[in-house]
Amino acid sequence: MSEIQIAPSVLSADFSAMGEEIISLEQSGADLLHCDVMDGVFVPNITFGIKMVADMYKRTSLPLDCHLMIVEPQKYVAEFAKAGATYITVHYEACRENLKEILRLIRSCGCKAGAVINPDTPTSVLQEVLPDCDMVLLMSVFPGFGGQKYIQSVTEKIKEVKRMVEQSGLPIDIEVDGGITLDNVAEVKAAGANIIVAGSTVFSAENRGKVIAELRSKGL
Repeated sequence: MSEIQIAPSVLSADFSAMGEEIISLEQSGADLLHCDVMDGVFVPNITFGIKMVADMYKRTSLPLDCHLMIVEPQKYVAEFAKAGATYITVHYEACRENLKEILRLIRSCGCKAGAVINPDTPTSVLQEVLPDCDMVLLMSVFPGFGGQKYIQSVTEKIKEVKRMVEQSGLPIDIEVDGGITLDNVAEVKAAGANIIVAGSTVFSAENRGKVIAELRSKGL
């Protein structure tokens, strides 16, 4: 796995000025751009889709980390790949027995593949799909809306996934998304995460560069 990376979630951005927001994040030292794609069915919110990702791709050289919170994600994988996604992550809860097949589809489209689990899903569901993952994304809030509080029990789940990844010997990133602040990021990293998603923590800051640097260095 790589060193700690910070992936601001553009869900918290000003959508009317997305080009400027992307430039701001690049200049502030972001490592990836986390794109929360919600369909109003899998989660109770609607955000954006393929065109937004394609337009973002035109404006940045940063990797686009596309988190698909949608039903039947396999129908859209190829289009998100074509739009410029670097990572495509899909939920176990949306894919169930098709998860391995969909992860392989993502890789076949030239993207890095990730499996996502919600806070109440056991980490054991990841065991058989780890060989097909470049990333595991642990939700530390229930998906659908930004600005939620970190669910403390997820820290132990991060540790469990870290042990699973180490035992596998595979170079799998561990990403955590939801409620991460300067107060708890050290705990999240110590548990084993190496990619930190931060939305309101970054976008509400007067100095985004300072906050991103602090998120990256806290607890190291």
